[in-house]
Amino acid sequence: MDNKEIYKKTLTFSVRRLLWDAGSIIVIIILSAAGFFLAEKLSSKGLIGLALGLLIGVLVVAMLSHFISYVFKAGQIAMMTKAIADGKLPDDVYGEGKKIVKERFLTVAAYYAVTGVIKGVFNELGRAITALGQAIGGDNGGTVGSIISSVIQTIVAYLCDCCLGWVFYKKDEKATKATMEGAVLFFKHGKTLAKNLGRVFGIGALSLVGIGGVFFGIFYLISLAFPGAWEAIAAEFVEMNDGESLAFLSNPQNVQLVISGVCALAMWGIIHSTFVRPFVLVGVLRNYIESGKKEKISEGDFAELDKKSKKFAKLHKAEA
Repeated sequence: MDNKEIYKKTLTFSVRRLLWDAGSIIVIIILSAAGFFLAEKLSSKGLIGLALGLLIGVLVVAMLSHFISYVFKAGQIAMMTKAIADGKLPDDVYGEGKKIVKERFLTVAAYYAVTGVIKGVFNELGRAITALGQAIGGDNGGTVGSIISSVIQTIVAYLCDCCLGWVFYKKDEKATKATMEGAVLFFKHGKTLAKNLGRVFGIGALSLVGIGGVFFGIFYLISLAFPGAWEAIAAEFVEMNDGESLAFLSNPQNVQLVISGVCALAMWGIIHSTFVRPFVLVGVLRNYIESGKKEKISEGDFAELDKKSKKFAKLHKAEA
């Protein structure tokens, strides 16, 4: 199966994630709006009500997502891995993906433990690069290091997914051991995987401009129907303003633009992560799996990564 075919076959997970995310956004918007209008009516402190409603909405969605949305993401990666390894997929892609995730991770906690270790290892290495830049060039070096670290964070997200794919690929191994192997593979085949970077950042930039721009226009047009809300919020910022720190948000039009922009970024994040990112991930994952298929990872390889990451060394020691 080629990458496009795998992407199309696994789109069922993306659609389900989109419906879940859309529902989550609606819940957050409703709770935020309810908080604003209720507080505005009772105490003329709509901004506080808006913040409280937003916080409650985010907490509710976060708790539910912890137990629901992980199946969509992990199931999609499991099926992508299966397609790359076996060259075919079953008719019930969603059902099979959900089954594999449950078999590989008997509990939700096991899934988050593995992904937490993966992220911890790569984030630790990213912070090390920032610190190295700062040590070499002072503040300027730190800035360069921070920029590099930001780039690494984007790469880390894909590497985490690739490591998770490796855990599914090595289905006969314990998940923690497969996790360690997945991390080692990146450092042994970094050059092979580096060729994906142009695709990752190029498509990401086009996605941000295209999708983000369209949704900004949509939300801005919708915002025109509620001029009173932006005036009320701006008025509260005027009261809160201590000097010039909040002067920008004291203008209703600026508030309107900022909120439209935030909503557009939120929608871009949803569309990008559910449809664009999986399209890029298929190619990255294929290179990752293919590069490690015939690889024999030695104890020396684990030892090398032990030196680079305390989190990895701790996991390695625990599994020894």
